[in-house]
Amino acid sequence: MSDFSANAVWYLMRGSGVVSLVLLTAVVVLGVATVRRWHPKRRPRFVTASFHRAISLLSVVFLGVHVVTAIADPYAGVAVAAIVIPFVAAKSAFWVGLGALSFDAVGALIISSLLRPRIPLRLWRAIHWFAYLAWPLALAHSVGMGSDARSLWLEVVAGACVAAVGASVVWRLNVERGIKHLAPPVVPV
Repeated sequence: MSDFSANAVWYLMRGSGVVSLVLLTAVVVLGVATVRRWHPKRRPRFVTASFHRAISLLSVVFLGVHVVTAIADPYAGVAVAAIVIPFVAAKSAFWVGLGALSFDAVGALIISSLLRPRIPLRLWRAIHWFAYLAWPLALAHSVGMGSDARSLWLEVVAGACVAAVGASVVWRLNVERGIKHLAPPVVPV
């Protein structure tokens, strides 16, 4: 692989990982906000659910690009097994392992969603709740892995992701307590 190709793969790996994190954040924010069937005024509920699904799929596409480029990048040295089996990577086993755990949680959510008509709703919901772990694992993987881990721009992106999810959780808790006048969280897309 030429230096240009290796650099392009490296940039694509890092960029797709960050975009995937931002999209996964949006998915979590929408998931938290819409769990009680919230939707913007003058919009039917299916619009919010469709938006949640579309962003989820887009996040999976960027996650796929991130995984493929991590395997292809000669400097990253990530083996196929390390993508799905946590903590077996030759380099940075802990941080790659957190990414693998997140990837596995997203995979379980995808499979259960495809099987949704054939599995009990309770099981699907349990898996869906479990998938919420994908976000903090992906966040930790992002801030702990690679040469950008301590860069200001990544810390700002990660901080914005944490703030968005935190705001959505606070909003949701206040709605459940009966404080209806608060505005829903803004989805950072």
